[in-house]
Amino acid sequence: MSTQIYQSVLSRNFIATLFLFAITLFSISGCSEIDTDRTRESAVFDGEYPIAVTATVGMVADIVKRVGKQHVTVTQLMGAGVDPHLYNAPRDDVLRIMESDVTFYSGLKLEGKMADTLVKLANQKPVVPVTEQIDRSQLLEPESMHGHYDPHVWMDVQAWAKCVDVIASTLSQFDPQHSDDYRANADAYLKQLEELHAYGLKAIGSIPPQSRVLITSHDAFNYFGRAYGLEVLGVQGLSTESEAGLQRINELVNMIVERKIKAVFVESSVSPKNIRALIEGAAAQDYEVKIGGELFSDAMGIDGTYEGTYVGMLDHNITLVARELGGVAPPDGFLGNLAHAESRSIEKESP
Repeated sequence: MSTQIYQSVLSRNFIATLFLFAITLFSISGCSEIDTDRTRESAVFDGEYPIAVTATVGMVADIVKRVGKQHVTVTQLMGAGVDPHLYNAPRDDVLRIMESDVTFYSGLKLEGKMADTLVKLANQKPVVPVTEQIDRSQLLEPESMHGHYDPHVWMDVQAWAKCVDVIASTLSQFDPQHSDDYRANADAYLKQLEELHAYGLKAIGSIPPQSRVLITSHDAFNYFGRAYGLEVLGVQGLSTESEAGLQRINELVNMIVERKIKAVFVESSVSPKNIRALIEGAAAQDYEVKIGGELFSDAMGIDGTYEGTYVGMLDHNITLVARELGGVAPPDGFLGNLAHAESRSIEKESP
């Protein structure tokens, strides 16, 4: 390793260590109240374009790309297949956030252990939790969450559209000279989301009423069920940190057999072992239920693919669920862009 590179690495590690030490002192001092609105409104961009934006998950990063376009460059911390509930931010992530001009994250405890660091950073620069500005009447508060909201808001296209306005407003305040561009881009994107939502209502609405039951690995689809009229059941709870109990698995197996449910679904960011347990349990009762395919839950598809966009992610989920539960939807989806809506690879072994 050259002396120059070695010194650069040392410098980055030293900066990160100092920052983490400062965060710890800040926490110990008891200064937990942070006025993120004041920080966001007082900060105005005065650097060189494009604006450096960091986003935690793909669903948030995709909105920033659609709204910011050529005025921003977006760094996404969690990629395809990464479970944000279990994500431990490495030191490099802290550095990326420190070096960015604006940071957007989903919020409502989705990012788990990262949340405290993100909240503390909001005292220094615009760090915005996009879902936490949604009207609380649009949020779900399951009994199992003990007073906390379900963070999987993106599963309801109409509710998630509110985050587009949050990001457009934040960028407009931070970069007033391009506010017209941000608003125009946001309006165009919101129109596409309205069309996607209408497609979801039509496709899921075509499923026979008795078959509108969606069983998945964990409770990430409650907003999806509310938006499109599905009964949603997860083997695990809202966070994948929880373990599925034998009683829960047996309850779901009995329901599958009694109601003759045709298909259950695995998720791209969650181990399929619990879904396989359902299939085996049903088989023990002489009933065959299949894996209908792999849904995107806490992460989008691979970057650079249609399914690696928010619209593509929801298009895939809507189309796959509708077709596998007996509804009518085109195999290539909402815009004719799905490469393999019939089935994604589901033969992944449990880690």
